[in-house]
Amino acid sequence: QVQLVESGGGLVEPGGSLRLSCAYSGSIFSIYTMGWYRQAPGKQRELVAGITGITSRGITNYADSVKGRFTISRDNTKNIVYLEMNSLKPEDTAVYYCNGRIGIVDYWGQGTQVTVSS
Repeated sequence: QVQLVESGGGLVEPGGSLRLSCAYSGSIFSIYTMGWYRQAPGKQRELVAGITGITSRGITNYADSVKGRFTISRDNTKNIVYLEMNSLKPEDTAVYYCNGRIGIVDYWGQGTQVTVSS
């Protein structure tokens, strides 16, 4: 059974940085496409960043709103995916969810709150 557990959220001032982690347990992590999504109050959940599995050579993609500020990475030896967030803005405030996908099956973590405020 696949489980995803996020950590690293919190309160940060505008311009600050945070690193989110998502620990994975279950079947072969390295072949999963992993992603970070976020959902702000009153808004739909949106893709922030994604990274393909080892068979697709770890190709990354980002939402336009975070390009140049956020970096997704994965450590297939530790079964962890990271989201490094720099130059944070108040509009980055949301619950951030880790997603693991293989084929048409999605798995989700419970979410971690990120609040950017002075």
